[in-house]
Amino acid sequence: MEAVYHRQVLAEALGKRVSARALAAIYRANIGQDSLRGLLTFAWHFDDSLFAEGLACMEQWRRAAAEAGDPAAAWAAFGRLTHAAQDFYSHSNYVALWYQQQQFAPEAAPPPEAIDGLDPALLQDKRLISGRVYLPWEGLSFVPGLRGLAKLILPKDSHAWMNLDRPDTGPLFPYSLVAARQRTLAEFERTLAAIGEAGGEAAMRAFCDR
Repeated sequence: MEAVYHRQVLAEALGKRVSARALAAIYRANIGQDSLRGLLTFAWHFDDSLFAEGLACMEQWRRAAAEAGDPAAAWAAFGRLTHAAQDFYSHSNYVALWYQQQQFAPEAAPPPEAIDGLDPALLQDKRLISGRVYLPWEGLSFVPGLRGLAKLILPKDSHAWMNLDRPDTGPLFPYSLVAARQRTLAEFERTLAAIGEAGGEAAMRAFCDR
């Protein structure tokens, strides 16, 4: 998911729950996952169908947020967690699987808000995959003028073909944003509860910074 949409999802999910200062710090850490090192750590983005590994990373960041000695460290850990959570929907076929199981006429597609980004059955579906990263050719897909060339070279299971990172990737993109927002809010509530268990109400108030 491109940075502008990570920002949008965070603002919609958390804008009324944390302060502007906290949200800015969470966003900085979220976007930091797209550094060169971060892009090459595929589990951080649920690429290559590394679902178990990605979930393990998210739990590691949740623990780091809960055990952080100050709000800034907690915001940084949670920002990293949210990037992975959001990329799950833009890098996997979760949205496509949800869409395929809906019963609707072609002219009456459900609105994006209808998606359930937390469907337990779909989250465990054996058909769930995410785009493979074929280096070095995958790098072409990140250059706007070369995306078409990348798709000519790369197979259909590649990140270049499967991603829902921006509007021009197809009609499922709005659904991925809504699902990412739902998951971000769910992860916020889980993380806030973990912070409360570790540090009590004072730590929770400090994390929200309101």
